[in-house]
Amino acid sequence: MSNPEATTDSDPIVDEVRQIRREMSARFGHDPVRLIEYLMEFQEQYRDRLVSPPSVRGKSAA
Repeated sequence: MSNPEATTDSDPIVDEVRQIRREMSARFGHDPVRLIEYLMEFQEQYRDRLVSPPSVRGKSAA
């Protein structure tokens, strides 16, 4: 099976994002539940900085 992250051309930005993703995964023991719990707490901490997406054709953002 080939590695989907392996490319012939290296993009430094993509490489950096992937490295940070690996570090965050390791920080939470590669447990997606723990990672999502952390992200939800982080989101709540900065709730005042969040913006709602614009409404689309009269539908309100839920």
